[in-house]
Amino acid sequence: MIGPCKTRNTFSWIKEQITRSISVSLMIYIITRTSISNAYPIFAQQVYENPREATGRSTSGTSDTVFEAVVRIPYDMQLKQVLANGKRGALNVGAVLILPEGFELAPPDRISPEMKEKIGNLSFQNYRPDKKNILVIGPVPGQKYSEVTFPILSPDPTTKKDVHFLKYPIYVGGNRGRGQIYPDGSKSNNTVYNATAPGIVSKIIRKEKGGPELLVSEGESIKIDQPLTSNPNVGGFGQGDAEIVLQDPLRIQGLLFFLASVILAQIFFGS
Repeated sequence: MIGPCKTRNTFSWIKEQITRSISVSLMIYIITRTSISNAYPIFAQQVYENPREATGRSTSGTSDTVFEAVVRIPYDMQLKQVLANGKRGALNVGAVLILPEGFELAPPDRISPEMKEKIGNLSFQNYRPDKKNILVIGPVPGQKYSEVTFPILSPDPTTKKDVHFLKYPIYVGGNRGRGQIYPDGSKSNNTVYNATAPGIVSKIIRKEKGGPELLVSEGESIKIDQPLTSNPNVGGFGQGDAEIVLQDPLRIQGLLFFLASVILAQIFFGS
């Protein structure tokens, strides 16, 4: 027979595990397979209506709950990138988080002190004013923010009829390092420069130190589109996806009641 003290401890442990399961901490590891970085996700606001491509993809929570989505952007902290002034410096990072309709950035008064400490001085933005479910951040210093915590407010299906207790997809994209193309389409100094016409290099004049390494020399014959510099880009872009289950609190309470019934049955009818 199970004693009352042990039963209470068992029930408390079960309740603690269930409580943990309904507090969401979405850990998304991105850039495991990096691609060339053209620009930070935030710069795409000027070009695209939605940051998620048609063919690409960038726990559980109770209704009207604030939870955290943690995006990790790992990279070698020893890497240095070419800065706008041609010098070498630390990498920046950025991220975009695409939530289901109805989910949005949590207001400051709903964010706990513990979560605020994780967020730090980060300032999140909506991708567009009418897309509160799409959040962007960056560029920010990568050495300080290789892990970004988004505070998210889930909708309440009891007050919003277009929201249901279902499983929803979440998409995330992350960028590390400077982009190779500016929002206006022009190249940055963090990219490869190609010959625009065939000919012979008559003279090379360097206006600044640093930057891409030259692959040609004076007097060399070159072809059109031939690379004139090395690729200095050490950054990349990655994407991933996860799922979130919007859970009905009554279902959780029912599960607790069921588990309590099982424990009581063991107390009174167990051997």
